[in-house]
Amino acid sequence: MERENSNKKLLTSVSCHFQRLKAAIHYTVGRLCQQAAADHEREFSRQAIAALAEITFRQCDIFATDLEAFARHAKRQTVTADDVKLLARRSAALSNYIQQKSEELAQNNQEQKERRKKNAAKRKTKSSTENEADMAMEP
Repeated sequence: MERENSNKKLLTSVSCHFQRLKAAIHYTVGRLCQQAAADHEREFSRQAIAALAEITFRQCDIFATDLEAFARHAKRQTVTADDVKLLARRSAALSNYIQQKSEELAQNNQEQKERRKKNAAKRKTKSSTENEADMAMEP
């Protein structure tokens, strides 16, 4: 009985999350359609927006499944940037964009590592200098 209630709660929770995600996608698609309509002097019907939102949701589900499969194939539990690049390989524009962003992230990560090393070296030098000064003061 408790197990049945636990399963029902879990299903309700998952269903609630799916509904919230769908609502967020629908809202975002609606905003994008409003912007496109303003830019191109067109209008989108509610049905068109709902259809675009549903297609977007389904495509995201397919992407998630594919990314999980790529990671599993590589015997990993974590999806990496390489998996995302593999997913985008059929769209040249998307692939180029993802490659560019990946390179930017790698460069930023490298810069952060270098800054951390410099700061650690400064702290180490400062603490060793303080220790030497303390030792010099002791009789």
